[in-house]
Amino acid sequence: MDALGTHLLLELRKCNSKLLDDLEFIRQAMTVAAKGAGATIVGESFHQFDPRGVTGIVAIAESHLCIHTWPEHNYAAVDIFTCGENFKPYEAAQVIIQKLQCDSPSVTELQRGLISKKAASSV
Repeated sequence: MDALGTHLLLELRKCNSKLLDDLEFIRQAMTVAAKGAGATIVGESFHQFDPRGVTGIVAIAESHLCIHTWPEHNYAAVDIFTCGENFKPYEAAQVIIQKLQCDSPSVTELQRGLISKKAASSV
């Protein structure tokens, strides 16, 4: 079986709560992670919640990176999805983990769009 894409789910516990509530810091961390891992950024959207928290997405030609933060819980949920061969999702994950000063990260990998090699070659 071949996969069309790789999806990383990051559970980031024990992060720096001040960083999790800083929209510009989050934007910068996500774009640096995307570029550093070989992505081609095609768009972005970030939002600061009241009273706290940030959500954002970096759209990349290879798919996307998105984040949702809960500063009051020192927690962030991050998704990194790629269907490109040159983008390195684990490198992006490491950058985000380091930038958020996360002491308890967990990364789960899912293979998305599983197709059989026989079906793929008959198209």
